[in-house]
Amino acid sequence: MDHLTWQKSSFVEDGTNYLEIASDGDLVHIRESDNRELVVTTTRAKLNAWILGAKDGEFDHFVGL
Repeated sequence: MDHLTWQKSSFVEDGTNYLEIASDGDLVHIRESDNRELVVTTTRAKLNAWILGAKDGEFDHFVGL
């Protein structure tokens, strides 16, 4: 994973934990800034479906909204 270019949101404030994301062909890798050894890997298609579902409120019941 050393060859990946990790990206974080421009909204991240200093001293806070955040998610980082990197792409490698059709794969997308996601990690937390405070545990960079643990990486979740998925495909672009699956991540896109999840993001669209989240935007549509499909997962709101997990956070009590």
